[in-house]
Amino acid sequence: MTDKAEAYRILVVDDEPDVEPLVLQRMRRSIRSGQYQFVFAQNGVEALQKLEQDTDIDMVLSDINMPQMDGLSLLERIPEVAPDTRSVIISAYGDMKNIRSAMNRGAFDFVTKPLDFDDLRVTIERTLNNLAAWREAESSRVRLAAIENELDVASKMQQSILPTEFPTTDNFEVFGNMTPAREVGGDFFDIFNLENGCIGLAIADVSGKGVPAALFMMASRTLLKGSAIGLNDPGRVLQEVNDLLYDDNDAMMFVTVLYAVYDPATRELTYANGGHNLPVIVHADGSNTVMPSTNGIALGILDGGEYEQSSITCAPGDTVVLYTDGVTEAINVGEEEFGMERLQGIFTSAPGDCRTAVEAVFDAVSDFAGEAPQFDDITCLALRVK
Repeated sequence: MTDKAEAYRILVVDDEPDVEPLVLQRMRRSIRSGQYQFVFAQNGVEALQKLEQDTDIDMVLSDINMPQMDGLSLLERIPEVAPDTRSVIISAYGDMKNIRSAMNRGAFDFVTKPLDFDDLRVTIERTLNNLAAWREAESSRVRLAAIENELDVASKMQQSILPTEFPTTDNFEVFGNMTPAREVGGDFFDIFNLENGCIGLAIADVSGKGVPAALFMMASRTLLKGSAIGLNDPGRVLQEVNDLLYDDNDAMMFVTVLYAVYDPATRELTYANGGHNLPVIVHADGSNTVMPSTNGIALGILDGGEYEQSSITCAPGDTVVLYTDGVTEAINVGEEEFGMERLQGIFTSAPGDCRTAVEAVFDAVSDFAGEAPQFDDITCLALRVK
């Protein structure tokens, strides 16, 4: 039988005076061991009173023929006062009419008179096991509903900060997209207008799931935007954000970030990396390379961390593809990872515009994953130099 911290309470309803001492005598071992406690009533009316007064009753064992209120009428009333119980009816041997009526009115099982206590023990155990399983399922349903509500809130928080308009000029264009996983995480991307016609590009992945990750994501994005507007160098931006996150991070969460500044006048892309995936640069001839690494760990872990920055000069027609590990770590039904080789293999020719490049990544990951569920957000942001 399923373990229970306290004894199961069983209400026995029967008007025969010898039933109570007989049950107590024959079930004494189960009573002494703390497995069961028995409560007694003489008829349906008295049973309903006891059910109203004693909310800990788990099971009702009731005779059918009783004065004032019979067992079948009692079965109809039990759900009104004690829906979290199971009922077993005591019937005369061969009385299938009443047994069918009892089952139609919610009885879980039945036993026959004269009582066979071996059969009664088996029936009680089976009934209470069913009750325990139902209660666990109900508890899981409630927990699931709470989790689903939290994930819905987190998803809305996550979507609310993502850009919906993307800059397009004569010199460059930008496009990004994010598909949340079943369990909402903390991916985000952002685009900042900076001085002298420059733009800031950020892509990030927060540790954890649900509302805590969404809250940390929003804090990270706000700090990143504030620092980006006030500071010119991506390395200094990540350093400042890291220190601010570390100072108020009791939950010990962290965020990986790649932050870059693009200057359309010089076609120079200056970037710093805080533990994030390295972007892919797709050239006009269809070849592609991985952006050189800079040293830097995820933000929020260590106080006073330093973040190196580097620069590359983009050629006309280059497309810089930033992404989160939801892309490279996507799995298929065979539990293979998508990986960098497949990501680079998407681009055998120049993608054209940014939207086409981003959609090519999403389509390739979707085709690869098939029906396999994904547990991480898939995010991609692209910059194309015209």
